[in-house]
Amino acid sequence: EVQLQASGGGLVQAGGSLRLSCAASGRSFDDFAIGWFRQAPGKEREGVSFTSSTDGSTYYANSVKGRFTITSDNAKNTVYLQMNNLKPEDTAVYYCAGAEGYFLSAAVSGPGPREMDYWGQGTLVTVSS
Repeated sequence: EVQLQASGGGLVQAGGSLRLSCAASGRSFDDFAIGWFRQAPGKEREGVSFTSSTDGSTYYANSVKGRFTITSDNAKNTVYLQMNNLKPEDTAVYYCAGAEGYFLSAAVSGPGPREMDYWGQGTLVTVSS
């Protein structure tokens, strides 16, 4: 059974930084895409950033490009999302998610929630102005 464990959320002032972690158990990152969605109150869940070993590609939503960086530590089966220069509009619950054999480069507008095979619990990120 694959399980994703997310951590690292919290309260930070605008301009600050946080690092989210998602540890996977029950599966390696081989032929696998993993990353983050977020959902703000009253809004749809949106893809933030993903990395895929299936096709070696990485995705960032336009709203976070240049500020967020996704990295993975395959030895620890953990993916990280470094979030810098945070803005109040980044406030949301962040969800780690994964998909088997996912060609991220084919997802022009980013991965969709329904395409995910696995979900972690959410972690709340609050950015104060």
